[in-house]
Amino acid sequence: MAPNNNQRHQRITRLVTQRRDLVAQVSIDLWQRLASELVSIIGEGGFQSLFSRSVQLTSLAYPWIAPVHVWLPAKAQFPDLQASLAEHEFIEASEASVSLLVTFSDVLAALIGDTLTNSILTSAWGDEAPGVSDKEVPI
Repeated sequence: MAPNNNQRHQRITRLVTQRRDLVAQVSIDLWQRLASELVSIIGEGGFQSLFSRSVQLTSLAYPWIAPVHVWLPAKAQFPDLQASLAEHEFIEASEASVSLLVTFSDVLAALIGDTLTNSILTSAWGDEAPGVSDKEVPI
């Protein structure tokens, strides 16, 4: 795996797990910010396609993760995802959330490359975007 991928994956893990008591809320905040950024670039349909594929791949390891309804905008599905994450303990919820965000970022990177993916994540998440800096997020 390329160093950019590892660094991006580690950042996603730090972002998701920064608040043990708020994994579901933190995860949804990350998704909402990412969706806002990407929808303006690739449209709702493009984001929905990437999100649906990522949920499908992630559900192989976490079958309880919220199903995707392809006719709904991705943002409308975030409450279902939040509810699914909130039903599980920290470890399982955080692992599933990290897996979903990592899968999404990897699919995106496969399409547009690591550099552009990291740039989009920076725009969505600010300085703590995966692959941007070595600054630690408190856990």
